[in-house]
Amino acid sequence: MLAKVFSYSILGMETYRIEIEVDVSSGLPTVVIVGLPDAAVRESKDRVKSAIRNSHFEYPVSRITVNLAPADVKKEGPSFDLPIALGILAATSQIKEDFLKEYIILGELALDGNVRGIRGALPIALSMRDCHIKKLILPEENASEAGIVEDIEVYPVKTLAQAIAFINGDSFLVRHRVDLKDIFKNASNHDIDFSDVKGQEHAKRALEISAAGSHNLLMLGPPGSGKSMLAKRLLTILPDITFEEALETTKIYSTAGLLSSKEPIITNRPFRNSHHTASDISIVGGGTIPKPGEVSLAHNGVLFFDELPEFHRNTLEALRQPLEDGYVTISRISKSLRFPSRFLFIATMNPCPCGFFGSSKECHCNPYQIQKYREKISGPLLDRIDIHIEVPALKYRELTGTSDGESSKDIKGRVEKARTFQLQRFEDSGIYFNSQMSHKMIRKFCPLNDETKNLLKTAIDEFGISARAYDKILKVARTIADLSCSESIREEDISEAIQYRTLDRNLLF
Repeated sequence: MLAKVFSYSILGMETYRIEIEVDVSSGLPTVVIVGLPDAAVRESKDRVKSAIRNSHFEYPVSRITVNLAPADVKKEGPSFDLPIALGILAATSQIKEDFLKEYIILGELALDGNVRGIRGALPIALSMRDCHIKKLILPEENASEAGIVEDIEVYPVKTLAQAIAFINGDSFLVRHRVDLKDIFKNASNHDIDFSDVKGQEHAKRALEISAAGSHNLLMLGPPGSGKSMLAKRLLTILPDITFEEALETTKIYSTAGLLSSKEPIITNRPFRNSHHTASDISIVGGGTIPKPGEVSLAHNGVLFFDELPEFHRNTLEALRQPLEDGYVTISRISKSLRFPSRFLFIATMNPCPCGFFGSSKECHCNPYQIQKYREKISGPLLDRIDIHIEVPALKYRELTGTSDGESSKDIKGRVEKARTFQLQRFEDSGIYFNSQMSHKMIRKFCPLNDETKNLLKTAIDEFGISARAYDKILKVARTIADLSCSESIREEDISEAIQYRTLDRNLLF
């Protein structure tokens, strides 16, 4: 007898509706799964067999053929266990087949019949909005994640027996609902604040500009000057994540299997602190089964690289596409996958290998060592970082000062105001921040008078600034003007923006 069950497959960020056909016929007892299954799908036959028997149902001693259609889409992961088990039971008339046609079914089975969580429940639930089937049976662990999508009816199950009883009409499952207001009410509560940082007013100003215009930033200074401390407080001055942004980011975490049942949606902007030993695949994504990397997990948030020159050269060069385009493309023989990666990049570095060049402590590095250290960061990557600043070691009077610095709340207010100007400026253009402006937009929104043009000409002649760096200066100047609520870019805005190109000015030599 033949039975059909509907499920979903996820490949990268893309989802595909899968029709699972189960045929139980006479012949030698065997299970054949066709339709481009991976190893996890092929192994489901053993999990399904044990789960059915341990749930006190009859497993057929017959030839079982399972077809996963469409056959040209690769099927990955153990989420087909539950629908295959139900398909076998429907094909042997142990459950009602007609009832199955009304549901999308997902879930991994344990040998005792318990239903385990899966990855990708949120992208699948979002895809179901365009599907004629609006009911979803899935593991209880993923119920809150999928329940975020209001148009979908979510029914969580703990065991195979519970799913069977529901399908046969012997028990009732309560539709799972999520109160988004309750989830978001405690969002954006941070234990850290900019007022904790002593001194470093120049660096704080640069971080405010970075947050306001979404400008990538590099801090250069000796150990202990507070670079990491400042970077970790950047989240406290960024605008709260919107619901649309939260959905985008949560989809990525769901695909990677990093969501917990206690946090069904990302309510704060992510802050990803990558270690310098990380490989290029872990940073940009990929693998045999392509998964999002750190650049995608930082989507709509912050990606932090501490001690930038210590990262492998190929890892740093792999950042160039996501920094420029806002997404990562992972190519495979059969398909190219795209992961979103629009993030604010913050990095730190020492001025030299020992870290004390230009500080009060003695530096033991010669000019060749310093130059070699700096050359670990290529020019094309450096050009993609809008702001470079020096963070000097603190003086005694700054460390022992009793006055608190400006709070994150106050800085955040100015940042939000500047971003409002940008949203109005770029309405219906597909971009949101000054840092995303194209060259054509720069000409339109960054007009210069004769004084500012002369100032820029002097900077280009004096420091040898590249064409990309020239655009960066104009973008940063536009953000500085927005923070001052100025319609036009003034001479002081350009002057301040030029100061934030420390490495272009070659001050170390």
